[in-house]
Amino acid sequence: MNNHKVLIIDDEPISRRITKNFLSQIEGYEVIGEASSANEGFPLLLKHDIDLIFLDIEMPEINGLDFLRSIANPPKVIIISAYREYAIEGYDLNVVDYLLKPVALERFQLAIQKFEDAAPNRKQLKKYLDEFLFVRSDRKHYKIDFDQVVFIESKGDYLYIHQQDENIKTKETISRIEQKLPEQFIRIHRSYIVNMNHVKALNKEFVEIGDEMLPVSKSFRESISKIFE
Repeated sequence: MNNHKVLIIDDEPISRRITKNFLSQIEGYEVIGEASSANEGFPLLLKHDIDLIFLDIEMPEINGLDFLRSIANPPKVIIISAYREYAIEGYDLNVVDYLLKPVALERFQLAIQKFEDAAPNRKQLKKYLDEFLFVRSDRKHYKIDFDQVVFIESKGDYLYIHQQDENIKTKETISRIEQKLPEQFIRIHRSYIVNMNHVKALNKEFVEIGDEMLPVSKSFRESISKIFE
């Protein structure tokens, strides 16, 4: 099972260290990044698919609650703060739990249990992962139905997912997304992956798909040749 990906945002190094130490004692959690301010944490949130944020409130520049309000569709959040007076405001923002510093391990474990009770059951979701995936674009996660994907194109630093109804641009690598695709998708070029369910015609040099003629590179011709065996 994949680990829950965690981001820690707290301006106190000791508090960040304690949070990481507690998490290291609980199976299934991976600290993807840590930050000493909301401004420092925001790029990490955009870069990674974060499941859970441990968030302080009183920090330089932007406090944690204002940071939380600024995020569209935020991950689950557990607040760790030395200030009791923000608790009601925190729960109004639908945080999982509100921990007061210094945090005892037993209380931390209870917060983790609340998170796991609130998080989607990954075993229940697994059967749907064969039908779609989510990609990040314009600060949102777009659901991509595999059946709707015609082909995928890598261009510069971006990936273009060409669908029947719309195209999605995402900052992703073609090799990484290839690993997430079901077997009807075939890599024909370093820049192209095609959905065989939408292919009109093909040979060892070109694939006709939708309104496009896509080249087959020499290094991927073996994949095409297997189709004719």
